[in-house]
Amino acid sequence: MAKQLRVATDIGGTFTDIVYYEVDEAGAIASVNVFKGHTTPSHLEQGVMAGIEEARRDVPHIDFFAHGTTIVINALTERKGVRTGLITTRGFRDVLEIGRGNRPDFFNFRFSKPSPFVPRYLRREVTERVTHRGDIHTPLEIGALDDILESFRAEGVEAIAICLLHAYAKPEHERTLLDQVRRTWPEISVVASHQISR
Repeated sequence: MAKQLRVATDIGGTFTDIVYYEVDEAGAIASVNVFKGHTTPSHLEQGVMAGIEEARRDVPHIDFFAHGTTIVINALTERKGVRTGLITTRGFRDVLEIGRGNRPDFFNFRFSKPSPFVPRYLRREVTERVTHRGDIHTPLEIGALDDILESFRAEGVEAIAICLLHAYAKPEHERTLLDQVRRTWPEISVVASHQISR
């Protein structure tokens, strides 16, 4: 049996790092090598492929590939994302601003929270409710979506996030909204919370 090649990459804001090593038939690591190259922002995969080529490794010989990136956290930290609209369960549009779970000093009355990533005027609500057990308490009223999308278009929204209460337990309502947004506005980038983390 030939040596197996295992590769791990990390795409950062400035550099793309690659660590690769070979494992022999007995499972012992034969060699560990690293590569650091420039990140290619417009096409992130190019930096990874350049690193693999520079390491003189053939993609078909890679047995295991792990990928990590700080691109998303960098965009959030630097607040460089696109104008995003949020669709959530009626009555919960202000949870982002109220959020007390990440308050570093609970008894510091002078603590000032950072502003939310989606401003209030770009957060919209739909009537629906799923319980924490996944039971539908209030059916989804999909009819309100057309007005929401129209207002998002008027505000220059470039991406839409759908985050409904307890979608981890039953994502049916999120899926319905997601499908309808894609049908109605196919050019927009849209994602639902159950796709990211359940």
